[in-house]
Amino acid sequence: MKQLAIGIGIIVLLLFASSAWSKMGGSDINFEVPDRGDVIYSHDLHVEELGLGCTNCHYQIYSTAKGVSNVTMVEMQKGGSCGACHDGTNAFDVVANCSRCHDGS
Repeated sequence: MKQLAIGIGIIVLLLFASSAWSKMGGSDINFEVPDRGDVIYSHDLHVEELGLGCTNCHYQIYSTAKGVSNVTMVEMQKGGSCGACHDGTNAFDVVANCSRCHDGS
């Protein structure tokens, strides 16, 4: 009976672990933007809802190195960072849609 309980416990553990490992996207990223309102980048929206893969952004547009998160509006307007997709053709334009990204607080 003890072996059965241990076996069931291992199966349950593996089921939970596999579902956690299979989740792509990661957590949201909060970019602090003084005087404009912070921007929260949602991995779930881009990966799960829009169907983008990791390589759509990593490593061509974004590095995954810690501390590499300096994104400017000038860079975006020239097609860098978010502006690579948010150009008004592929996704909403970063220029005329401030409130779509900035929380305004």
